[in-house]
Amino acid sequence: MNKQELIDLVSEETEASKASVNKVLDAALHTIKSAVAEGDSVQLIGFGSFSVGERAARMGRNPKTGEPVEIAAGRTVRFMAGKAFKDSVNAK
Repeated sequence: MNKQELIDLVSEETEASKASVNKVLDAALHTIKSAVAEGDSVQLIGFGSFSVGERAARMGRNPKTGEPVEIAAGRTVRFMAGKAFKDSVNAK
């Protein structure tokens, strides 16, 4: 499912206009991105939580030459599905 399909389904379910649903979805995604970028976590009970994870520096290899290359430490986004979400996926 892509964003437009999600907007269509939510619009049908809530009887709200597609433009309104698009605006709310964009605002929600922007808010989640901003919060996580600032180092906060976002918890949506029953769905899951978004947070920042730290990646340690490590050694990798250049796939072309096989030469060892140092990969710098960095940050990544983590998502952990909530129990209700996991249960609904496993119920099928």
